Amino acid sequence: MNQKRNRLIYFIATGLLTAIMLMSAGMYFFNYEVVSKYFGILGYPTYIIYPLAIAKVLGLIAIWAKKSDTLKEWAYAGFFFDSVLALSAHLYVNDGGYTMALAAAILVIVSSFFEKKQRIL
Repeated sequence: MNQKRNRLIYFIATGLLTAIMLMSAGMYFFNYEVVSKYFGILGYPTYIIYPLAIAKVLGLIAIWAKKSDTLKEWAYAGFFFDSVLALSAHLYVNDGGYTMALAAAILVIVSSFFEKKQRIL
């Protein structure tokens, strides 16, 4: 019973994290002008938009493919740092846009925790 519950929590958290990261990467690719304006407001350079979008997609592939535990851990670390930096930037400029960053940070922690729990069992 606990194993099924843990697996369900893992898939829900990872699915929601995937949706957030794909939405973010999609905006970076297809709405560059608007995103670059917000990056400027948040104090980030605009030249990292495309590499960050590519990194998000590759991180999702690493998590879902489950080929390498090391790559998966790096992907989780990257998503955590990305979401924490986004959260702190939104809080610093006080624009009220921190909700998705906070949700992403929480989902990264939950997904990573329950993925490790499944590996142990």
